[in-house]
Amino acid sequence: MVASGTFGYGFDAPQVDRTVLGAIVSKGTTLRPREGNAPTRIAETPSGMLNAIGLQNPGVDFVARAYAPRWATWDVPVIVNVAGDSVDEYVAVASRLDGVAGVAGLELNISCPNVESGLQFGIDPKMAAEVTRAVRSVTELPLIVKLTPNVTDIVAVARAVEDAGADAVSAINTYVGTAIDVRRRHPILSRGSGGLSGPAIKPLALHAVWQVAGEVHIPVIGVGGIMTPDDALEFLLAGAAAVQLGTVNYVRPQAATEIHHGIGAYLVEHDLPDLRALPIRPAGVLSHV
Repeated sequence: MVASGTFGYGFDAPQVDRTVLGAIVSKGTTLRPREGNAPTRIAETPSGMLNAIGLQNPGVDFVARAYAPRWATWDVPVIVNVAGDSVDEYVAVASRLDGVAGVAGLELNISCPNVESGLQFGIDPKMAAEVTRAVRSVTELPLIVKLTPNVTDIVAVARAVEDAGADAVSAINTYVGTAIDVRRRHPILSRGSGGLSGPAIKPLALHAVWQVAGEVHIPVIGVGGIMTPDDALEFLLAGAAAVQLGTVNYVRPQAATEIHHGIGAYLVEHDLPDLRALPIRPAGVLSHV
């Protein structure tokens, strides 16, 4: 898959062969349009990038009216990333998208570090379960919950959303980070902090997937710093059922094709029938950690 926020709404990536994708995850979509944060909103860092876009989007009504009909003609499913400031807002967005042709599923963004209330649901298992349960009650669409790493116990949150009706979890969203311009003696990003992504976070993301995949019974989608076929294979070996590509889309738009073919070549080389043969340990092994 291509990760939310790195692929827009799927219309502006002519170099990507959509036929190699399992799904496109759209930019975060809210109940009402948002302009996002003021510039500067992106900063390059060693082995990664910081972003504080602030969920700029045209709002769910526009997405359902203008974008979904185009998605319905594509040969790849589009999963809409959903964000909100309250449970009611998440429910309203999910209700508006339920049954809309071209919308194949929802990914609940309870883990965005770039808005004032972005992490409030993702860091508390009870709140994460509450919003998941509320959205589950208004839609039959496949429901993925995107987990934050900025939490003491990511497994507790994953279990909570599983119990509340999530069909899968994405692990992980970005880490909170800061960059400072030493010449101006001022933070580079307008908000002061943003979400760190890219190769710098891959070992941390991989560990989160390893932890979560060993403790839940729903699929885990690995996200975080995947740049090469071997990176993707690490997540699949750790127990992920699928992977999402994010920051690499800015660096190498053709990366999805390369990684797709690389995974296929690995399966052939090792005489493996499919991805289900990849995980290197059964669920539950990390229950003592």
